[in-house]
Amino acid sequence: MIFFPCIFNAQVIETTREIEMSAENSTIKTRFKAPQGYRWETDPTESFEDFLINFPLKPETFPLRDYRNLPLGKQYHHAAILDIDVGEKDLQQCADAWMRLYGEYLWLHQRYDEIEFEFTSGQKMSWNDYKKGVRTTEDNDRVKFHKTAKYSDSYANFREYMDLVFQYAGTISLDRETVPVLKNSDIRVGDIIIKPGSPGHAVFIVGSARNSVGKRVFLLAESYMPAQDIHILKNPVNSRISPWYELDINAPKLMTAKYLFAPVPIKRFKRIK
Repeated sequence: MIFFPCIFNAQVIETTREIEMSAENSTIKTRFKAPQGYRWETDPTESFEDFLINFPLKPETFPLRDYRNLPLGKQYHHAAILDIDVGEKDLQQCADAWMRLYGEYLWLHQRYDEIEFEFTSGQKMSWNDYKKGVRTTEDNDRVKFHKTAKYSDSYANFREYMDLVFQYAGTISLDRETVPVLKNSDIRVGDIIIKPGSPGHAVFIVGSARNSVGKRVFLLAESYMPAQDIHILKNPVNSRISPWYELDINAPKLMTAKYLFAPVPIKRFKRIK
């Protein structure tokens, strides 16, 4: 267990910035060794899977914080913290964390036309519309779209777009935008374990390793409520391989460090091939 006695009474101030992918950073893949007898699985360069496994991490002693930049009271459920901001509002929670990373991946590779997410209402909001000045208002539990802002394709504006997505999207909408993974052999980095609801929950795969007989283990990440740093979860059930997890789509349940999924719905975003 790691304690942070010197910083729990102070905020940790951080500014929003574009993600910097660099081999010099401590990344998910470089920090976490595969369990004995396993080897990291690699993915095609510039794929979403490659983006995740090489994502930069905060220093090992950095505290898990909420959206107010205050360290959380429980600092023993996570194994690492991804080096990405939370935002200044209680918005970037569980499903939002996955959407944030996928949005950042598309932004990094200038695939702007693909940045679009569905709201819980069933309506969709694209980055192309938002950068052209389209904004939202609420009317009888429905969202209406109006062009009220000036054109801006800046990263700061993109970050505001993502906050808008977090406000109106969640586990229910993300679940609709995913399809089931039907075989254990098809599970891959970027897949989501999701229970839709209000509240529901979602965690997602950020690493995978395989042994000589084809058995696989996975790293899981999440945000939570209140909105907090995206972090990699420890395994509360199997300390021998923690933070790695064994996953089985046919298992009756999956116990993570903070949540129980029963059954284990592993799904993939429809637009990821």
